[in-house]
Amino acid sequence: MSLPEKAFPVSWDQFHRDARALAWRLASSNGRWKAIVCITRGGLVPAAVVARELGIRLIETVCVASYHEYSEQGDLEVLKEISADLLVDEGREVLIVDDLTDTGRTAAIVRAMIPKAHFAAVYAKPQGRPQVDTFITEVSQDTWIYFPWDMGFSYQKPIADNADG
Repeated sequence: MSLPEKAFPVSWDQFHRDARALAWRLASSNGRWKAIVCITRGGLVPAAVVARELGIRLIETVCVASYHEYSEQGDLEVLKEISADLLVDEGREVLIVDDLTDTGRTAAIVRAMIPKAHFAAVYAKPQGRPQVDTFITEVSQDTWIYFPWDMGFSYQKPIADNADG
């Protein structure tokens, strides 16, 4: 598989630092959350880090399939909804965590389920950014983020090798 022109490979170390930075930012927002709802699958890893750092013990999942063949977003399908006890008061004390908000389509579906929850993502793209309350890094819409759980070790060509002249 070749990398697209605007690839952003993220190592485990970098992702852990970014997820901890998200937890720091959330801690300074004075939020008190009774639970985390993570959007699977990408939200599982940052949710674990954020839960540890903020002392949140209740972690729920909402399962939404949106990417198919890791190439582009397809039709969205909710595979598992949020448990009813977290929907009370429209999720006012719930923190939603995801790795990335890309187009914002998945985020919009989850926000509709719990509209008063606080939505946090490690990375955000411009189209998805309006759906997110807190994030760490914004990348351009045409950048593809390669997360560490999708990668193996391989040689990386220097940027200069791709330049003209």
